[in-house]
Amino acid sequence: MARAPRSPRSTSTGPGRTPRRSRTGARASSSPTPGEPVTDSRPAAVPVWRRGLHLTRRALVMVIVVVVLAISFGSSLRIYLTQQHDLAVAEQEIRERSAQIADLQSELARWDDPAYVKAQARERLGWVMPGETGYRVVGEDGTPLGGGAVITSEEALPSGEHDPVWWDRLWGSVQTADAPTRKVSTP
Repeated sequence: MARAPRSPRSTSTGPGRTPRRSRTGARASSSPTPGEPVTDSRPAAVPVWRRGLHLTRRALVMVIVVVVLAISFGSSLRIYLTQQHDLAVAEQEIRERSAQIADLQSELARWDDPAYVKAQARERLGWVMPGETGYRVVGEDGTPLGGGAVITSEEALPSGEHDPVWWDRLWGSVQTADAPTRKVSTP
């Protein structure tokens, strides 16, 4: 005698068997009784995103811990990268200043050479050695052509200010003599 295969949802009962319970705990019956509403014994459809997401408390705590660690390491990493940038900028400034110092030291060493000093005096100030005759070519407007003595100040006063005249300096020295410990600025 061959048996027919039963489907897993079969609710038939055999001898000595009780009807299967649905997930809600109600007994499944093969046919509804008169007056009883027809209900589907299958569970309600659960959204896909809820079915696949089974987080336990432990997993949720781990996620929170990882996020907190990422935030704390992120701020530390930001500080580290900022310090590395500042260090690189400082090292670049040191290299530039070292090159500038080397240039100034080489210029200072050139001023120790008497021939260089003579050449600069001739070029910048128009000086000549004793016994030589110096010539200066002057243009139609009265200015020397081709160089000559041109001495300019590198420091300029801000607009609205003037060089102190002799009476300002005199008054400043009188004020200083009256109160030697107090420093008085002159206008």
